[in-house]
Amino acid sequence: MRPPRRVPETDLRILVTGAAGQVGSELVAELERRAAARHRGPSWKVAATTRDQLDIASRDSVLAAVVSTEPHVIIHPAAWTAVDACEGDPDRAFRVNALGTRHVAEAARIVGAHVCYLSTDYVFDGTSERPYNEWDAPNPMSVYGRSKLAGERELAAGATIVRTAWVVGRNGPNMAKTVLRLAAEGGVLKFVDDQCGSPTLASDLAGKVVDLAVSRRPGIFHVTNQGSTSWYGFAREVLRLAGQDPERVRPIVTADLDPPRPAPRPACSVLDNAALRLAGEDLLPSWQDALARLVGDLLGG
Repeated sequence: MRPPRRVPETDLRILVTGAAGQVGSELVAELERRAAARHRGPSWKVAATTRDQLDIASRDSVLAAVVSTEPHVIIHPAAWTAVDACEGDPDRAFRVNALGTRHVAEAARIVGAHVCYLSTDYVFDGTSERPYNEWDAPNPMSVYGRSKLAGERELAAGATIVRTAWVVGRNGPNMAKTVLRLAAEGGVLKFVDDQCGSPTLASDLAGKVVDLAVSRRPGIFHVTNQGSTSWYGFAREVLRLAGQDPERVRPIVTADLDPPRPAPRPACSVLDNAALRLAGEDLLPSWQDALARLVGDLLGG
């Protein structure tokens, strides 16, 4: 096994798993943007692998991809994130999210690469009366949360773990798009008011993940847009930003969802970005600022 390689940032080879996903696509865009900005010197080389190109549940596939590209850094957002489907198929959830991460970690050891793993607020049970910081003990309530925590535990001590929450963005399905679609259909919208979190814009998240990954920052970091709300408050803000009446949104409680959701959700999974804040690092802007930019993009503004 090779020791981690320390090379100038201008010479980096970076492999991204799950490159077609909501976060993965923004990571690739951010890396390519930064690589293009280095046109006067050596450029970063980015290997973007989609699920069709790299099945992380296959050890042979992962080892072959990593050994052939010999990346200095592996950014690993690939996961099975269908929370309710995970509840019904725990073997698949652990095969992809836990065992798949074991394969990535093994391959990284072989070539001496640094790993940056994307994790989730679902590793917490949501019962805390304050935001969760990086040193709070996880206690996942769902199969998805347990499988992602298992993935965290597969990584070497020097790896970077980025936990995030309530991700929305331009690519892939997400709650912002759902609210706009339901609003276009007319009528009253019902969203839960007893789950709170920090909505996080995928492109904002990608920028901070790249910072942490290329500088090989070890340990756990919570990275979200700042502030918190409920899904009810989130939906109202989407409508307001879209120039529609937020009073169309009505609050309900999780127990009244019809049909009920198979997987339990953390009631309050706000993440304190304490590791960044205490280290004097810049935090992401407010979730309202991020959502305003996203809604503008989605509506072509």
